[in-house]
Amino acid sequence: MTGYELSRAWFNFCFENPEKVKPSHTAIYFFAVDHCNRLGWKEKFGLPTTVAMECVGIKNYKTYIKSLQDIADWEFINWVERSKNQYSSNIIGLVNSTKPNLKADIKALDKAFLLQNQSIESIDKPLNNQKLNNKPLSEIEISEVPEDLINYFQIAIKFQKVFIQNLLEKQAPAKIQERAKFGNYVLPIRLMMEKDGVTSIQFDRALKLLKSPDGEFWKKNILSTQKLREKIGQLLSIEPTKLTVNNSAMNLSVSEKLKSYE
Repeated sequence: MTGYELSRAWFNFCFENPEKVKPSHTAIYFFAVDHCNRLGWKEKFGLPTTVAMECVGIKNYKTYIKSLQDIADWEFINWVERSKNQYSSNIIGLVNSTKPNLKADIKALDKAFLLQNQSIESIDKPLNNQKLNNKPLSEIEISEVPEDLINYFQIAIKFQKVFIQNLLEKQAPAKIQERAKFGNYVLPIRLMMEKDGVTSIQFDRALKLLKSPDGEFWKKNILSTQKLREKIGQLLSIEPTKLTVNNSAMNLSVSEKLKSYE
């Protein structure tokens, strides 16, 4: 079960049942998916009511609980234990979206995309476009990037700026990062989202940690999006208050590593 599989099953359902699904349903479901991911994909877990309501922007408890009940009725979650009030957690579990009864060979949404794709000209994706892949990321205008990759490109730019800033703070050379190529930066971001199920919210949290004074260890060890893909699980699993590392024993080796980075 991955975030990609869960989101695909959800939006297939939304497309087939537009009269049922409201924005509140989608917001609550994906908050639950993200929360489960943060907990290491537990089979059942507590969904904190007040936190969930605040995160998805729902003010009314009845609206929240009604939407959660709908999601359970549609068999996207198992309701293990109900909360006693709005200040306690519901215990739920995510339903595996890859089970046969939750998918068909070709969903209606897939058919719609296929029909749309047949009506427009095809374009070369940057992953197959050597000219764009080999161009420095910092020199690329957003107008050059195909629409389906703009989100990955924008996330990659954010991380590039953070990596460069972290190197400069340590008075380390940043030329490699400044001249990093589009393909090398964007592909890991795309794989994290499409294959690993990393969400935009998790990318934002990783950016904050890499800019935080508490993240000194990670600043020195994550200096590319490829390394970010390798370490993002560890990065997100550590509480911010536990990120401070005693660097006295590693300062010399890290400094040498940074000096030889180029």
